[in-house]
Amino acid sequence: MSKYRDADVEEFAEIFKALSNPNRLRIFLRLVSCCTPGTRASIDTNADLAGCACVGELGEDLGIVPSTISHHIKELRRAGLISMERRGQKIECWIDSKTIMALRDFFS
Repeated sequence: MSKYRDADVEEFAEIFKALSNPNRLRIFLRLVSCCTPGTRASIDTNADLAGCACVGELGEDLGIVPSTISHHIKELRRAGLISMERRGQKIECWIDSKTIMALRDFFS
């Protein structure tokens, strides 16, 4: 018998669905590599994306335009993988450590 309720399974399915998009997976992996879970990174909503280098240069490194990056980040947030907070023209985002721990437990 599974140790997961139907609601848990649905949540994990949403996480895996979000990560099934190659661009979202690349963005998520980049955020994981530059910012430990719970650590905030900033992206500037201006055209030059001046902010945390790991996120600010994300579009250039991955060949994704800023509006598309914004869409993918919102989808990652909707799935519970990252959290976001707007501060003026900057958007702070960070990996949700509770979700990472839940995924770790899921696979162990």
